[in-house]
Amino acid sequence: MVKAYLRYEQASSFGVITSLESNISYDSTGKHVLAPALEKVGIWHVRQGICTKTLAPSSSRVGKSLAVTSIASSASTSVAVGYADGSIRIWDSEKGTCETTLNGHKGAVTALRYNKAGSMFASGSKDNDVILWDVVGETGLFRLRGHRDQVTDLVFLDDGKKLVTASKDKFLRVWDLETQHCMQIISGHHTEVWSVDVDTEEKYLVTGSADQELRFYAVKQNMPHVSVVSDSNANGVDASGDHLTENKWEVLIPFGEIQRQTKDRVASVRFSNSGSLLACQMAGKTIEIFQVLDETEAKRKAKRRLRRKEKKSSKEGVENGDASNETEKADTVTTPTVPDVFKLLQVIRAGRKISSFSFCPITPKDSLATLALSLNNNSLEFYTLKSSENEKTATIEHQGHRSDVRSVALSADNTLLMSTSHSEVKIWNPSTGSCLRTIDSGYGICSLIVPKSKYGIVGTKSGILEIIDIGSATKVEDVEAHGGTIWSIAPIPDDTGFVTVSADHEVKFWEYQVKKAGQEAKQLTVSNVRSMKMNDDVLAVAISPDAKHIAVALLDSTVKVFYVDSLKFFLSLYGHKLPVMCIDISSDGALIVTGSQDKNIKIWGLDFGDCHKSIFAHDDSVMGVKFVRNTHYMFSIGKDRLVKYWDADKFELLLTLGGHHAEIWCFAVSNRGDFLVTGSHDRSMRRWDRTEEPFFLEEEKEKRLEELFESEIDNSAENRHGSEEEITEEGVTGLAKKTTVDVLSAADSIIEALELAENEKNRITEYEEEKTRGTVPDLAPNVVMLGLSPSEFVLKTISNEKTNDLEHILLPLPFSDALKLLSYMESWSLIPEKVELVCRIATIVLQTHHNQLVTTPAARPILSVLRDILHAKVKESKDTIGYNLAAMDHLKQMMASRSDAPFRDAKAKLMEIRSQQAKRMEARLDTKTERKRKKKQKRLEDGHGHAWA
Repeated sequence: MVKAYLRYEQASSFGVITSLESNISYDSTGKHVLAPALEKVGIWHVRQGICTKTLAPSSSRVGKSLAVTSIASSASTSVAVGYADGSIRIWDSEKGTCETTLNGHKGAVTALRYNKAGSMFASGSKDNDVILWDVVGETGLFRLRGHRDQVTDLVFLDDGKKLVTASKDKFLRVWDLETQHCMQIISGHHTEVWSVDVDTEEKYLVTGSADQELRFYAVKQNMPHVSVVSDSNANGVDASGDHLTENKWEVLIPFGEIQRQTKDRVASVRFSNSGSLLACQMAGKTIEIFQVLDETEAKRKAKRRLRRKEKKSSKEGVENGDASNETEKADTVTTPTVPDVFKLLQVIRAGRKISSFSFCPITPKDSLATLALSLNNNSLEFYTLKSSENEKTATIEHQGHRSDVRSVALSADNTLLMSTSHSEVKIWNPSTGSCLRTIDSGYGICSLIVPKSKYGIVGTKSGILEIIDIGSATKVEDVEAHGGTIWSIAPIPDDTGFVTVSADHEVKFWEYQVKKAGQEAKQLTVSNVRSMKMNDDVLAVAISPDAKHIAVALLDSTVKVFYVDSLKFFLSLYGHKLPVMCIDISSDGALIVTGSQDKNIKIWGLDFGDCHKSIFAHDDSVMGVKFVRNTHYMFSIGKDRLVKYWDADKFELLLTLGGHHAEIWCFAVSNRGDFLVTGSHDRSMRRWDRTEEPFFLEEEKEKRLEELFESEIDNSAENRHGSEEEITEEGVTGLAKKTTVDVLSAADSIIEALELAENEKNRITEYEEEKTRGTVPDLAPNVVMLGLSPSEFVLKTISNEKTNDLEHILLPLPFSDALKLLSYMESWSLIPEKVELVCRIATIVLQTHHNQLVTTPAARPILSVLRDILHAKVKESKDTIGYNLAAMDHLKQMMASRSDAPFRDAKAKLMEIRSQQAKRMEARLDTKTERKRKKKQKRLEDGHGHAWA
């Protein structure tokens, strides 16, 4: 009989607040922050500091390919999330559900941005392409090619009609989205352009690179009345004749530069939602905040600057009599420059390197803005900006370690999990993933929860043993245990003590003792009872369950086994080419397994020390091995980010569990073997549960081969090494979607459905013929087609596919199948809710097979019927939608007339009128102050004249 095993699957992951690969973003309400957490997106409530929802993709493919690389939130609840495999998922942040998945990029998505209406968004990627996506239609519109390196940022202009993209190729490109062509290429940056943004009024566009200055551009369309000092005017180029013809396509005109305070490259530049602030994040610990002055203030500042210039020039040129001419020139030229518009307000200095930041869309009453920062130590910080200072208002850091997780240990009843990192020990509930306690400590390398008591033992890098009281979350005692790093701790089976091994060549046996801490309080302490000196650094230790043997791994790549009672030498296990990092002994004491830096696992017999099998287990160093209690099944972890499940009797790999995004350092298996917890360099801890689903070894091997085959198909379909000659300097467009394995299988299923339907139609025809000849039994329904008619079955098959993938699914269809598909559309169009789908299919088929359809006589009757039906049905649908829109508009007007509070549109109009009135008042005040200044100047000049006389 074939042996069945029970499958292990990832149940949860916890410990990551924010990861480094992606940006953070506020949602539209300003109450929550969307933070990337490896393959998930955590929605954190800012005030409460808790994670309310998690956006996690349900995919069989896990690991590095699914890391979140970009996040963009729209004005509604819709959130676009880009991943490392090039896919984009649109989520509903309120419901926490994935609305659709879009596949178009071949590389990681590096930039996402919605337009103002939220009906469309653009994405940039490491594959150098930019794709425009329709949110409502859930489909890609077109692809923009032209950049020669990774697209780093993008921003919409002119109400979504134009798009500006920045790239590592040092160029900015301006794209006209109506004609789908590049209309302007901007050079001048000496290094990669990392970020670009435009203010809310679309007056100024700013770019950030590794250059020492921020570059500003004036947006031409929205500023026809403002005279801009561009580089061409500054250089004295005449803007007439041919030069004007060249400049008529220029959207961005160079406006000027501002020197930055630090030498780090710019990571991101963003304007606040109000447009009054500009934040420039460096690739370090600082963010520079600039105040954006309005037009009136900028002009005043320019005038003050020119006045100072006048005074200086009047003093120098009064002898030559040129002062009056200079004054006249100064009065005529009062165009603001970049320093007049953008003023450095303050610098935010964080404690650690900043990964990304986001402005809160809601501005607080008593401050300028609120900023959320994600730091590279797995924490979020929130700052409130005031006119002269900034204040840190909140920090989210409790739910994760500041650095990688170096050790994990489970309690005897599996209800507590202890994890250590470079500066703290955390106690977790392994079933919920919530952090219960945080205790400051040294750099913990190994750990152990003391059985039958709420104490933890931590072995540190400095050689100190720390005793932790879990209940009170305090460090009870530091014991000077070793002269070097304590690499491993192993409990003695009778629960009376434990063994530690260290880089100081010593193996020490410790015993638990209880001492009085006060009058009644008792406290755990430890004392060294025995020691054993070795010839080299000791890296790992294991004690057999019967407490008869102790095995230690040395730096010289050997494993030595001793008797526990007498410490006499028993066996030496040699065969590994590099040092052994981990050891474990099975519950029955028959097997000992060792994992090494040479990527191999060796299974030995503990009776004679013979090597039963050497297995090439991982693609990198093996960091841990452990048997499941009372079995010969075992788990191994490695630096290749994988957990592997083995049968030590058959020497077979049972399962490969992928999910971590970096090296796995440690893991712990529960006493019953029903779950295990792993800790990694990516700062996450993952719980893997044993399910009730059985699997067979041969099936699992076949599945692994299929996955390998599919990954090869993916690589060939993506065609990563395409020729660069296809990309022209002016920029070209292409199809937005890419062919995936799912799309190919969907096309196969439609072809198969059409074939089944054709066979069924033939069967029905034969039945009708037999029926005319004589009495025959009733026609039995087709079980394969679920009892449906041929037309219904094909429609059901197509309806199951995603509408945004239809174009790519129908593309491989042969012409004969396309004709069959068209023949069914007459009956489908009679179903009101399927009219849109039928029109879409008809359009795709006509576009794909136009030439053949025109020249095929058999297709003409079908096309003429469809022409008459579809036009009428589409008109009917349009009339229905129009009627509903008119009714909703009427309801809106009725509600507005009944309610005291006007609608948003009316409010916006009122605000616009008020702002216009305010501008007029400012202009009047400006005129008055100008008159007063001139009078004062005249009086001063008269006074100077009298003095000279």
